[in-house]
Amino acid sequence: MALQISRAFRFAVMVGSVMWLSACANLPYYAQAVGGHFEVVHRAQPISRIVANPDADPKLKHFLSKVVQMREFASRELKLPDNLSYTSYADLERPYVVWNVFASPELSLKLKKWCFVQVGCVNYRGFFSQADAERHAEELRQEGYDVYVGGIRAYSTLGWFSDPVLNTFIGYSEMNLARLIFHELAHQVVYVPGDSVFNESFATAVEQEGVRRWFESNGGALEQAALIARQEREAVFVELVFSHRKRLQALFQSDISDAEKRIRKARIFEELREEFSHLKTERAEFSSYDRWFAQPLNNALLATVSIYTQLVPAFQAILQKHDRDMGRFFDTVARISKLPKHERNLMLQKAVEGDQQWMMVER
Repeated sequence: MALQISRAFRFAVMVGSVMWLSACANLPYYAQAVGGHFEVVHRAQPISRIVANPDADPKLKHFLSKVVQMREFASRELKLPDNLSYTSYADLERPYVVWNVFASPELSLKLKKWCFVQVGCVNYRGFFSQADAERHAEELRQEGYDVYVGGIRAYSTLGWFSDPVLNTFIGYSEMNLARLIFHELAHQVVYVPGDSVFNESFATAVEQEGVRRWFESNGGALEQAALIARQEREAVFVELVFSHRKRLQALFQSDISDAEKRIRKARIFEELREEFSHLKTERAEFSSYDRWFAQPLNNALLATVSIYTQLVPAFQAILQKHDRDMGRFFDTVARISKLPKHERNLMLQKAVEGDQQWMMVER
């Protein structure tokens, strides 16, 4: 009963926020966001009830039992929040929970930002309907933006609600399921409104450490080898994208005409595809990125890669300096998160460079 009251109160607060915004923002957009999340909450039911139900799908029960183990591990071993998030399950009857729209100018890699209540400004706009997302994306294309629409299987309400496990997770490998749960829970630990790169890089660092520990405790040599191979592939992929992203950045900052920039931009994307094709010929395992390269390559798509990875080395360095103690790591990151953005970035840069001055935030 208390949980229902809490949910109702938070929903009321969210609705109130939407009404407050109606004078200065797009009310239909906020209404779909509130309505979409309310549907997720409404469909959720306790995992314990499903697992105990003799008529429930055995495959679903096995999947949810694994989630329970990961959820307990997250709180016990990773010091992630011990709350009701990922203790319920909701079947949305669709492959993604939301579709995010990313956009950047034709000759820039800077993602467009949208600002919202509670979460501040973010580099995407989310829709609970794919049709609505595609409609908004087309409006942005008509304005001259490079646009990417990506289906999203999970999102965090930052502790406002008890986020449920979704049917969109089903089919994930054990590795990817663990990554998702640890990543989303990390957003409840530290979240800086308006700084997507900081937030996503932090959550990615937590996710990577969490999966490594999960397989150390629950996997064998085969799982450990698969994890290492996955991380190596990701590192190569990110470096491949970043190298061409740097070329685009230099191009866009050059003094040549916009017409010439467009020609060279297209050439850089062609060369990115060619390099990937050569890489896949030499190492067949990189075919796992075929779907990514099957999409139209543009500025917005490339920019999304840096959101999740740009600051990961800094967070890894801080974790290492704390002897991989998650509690101390979280405390330090929380202190850094309270600094002005330019000071945050400076501290993270010092952490990567091994400069001990970043530890001054602990005093």
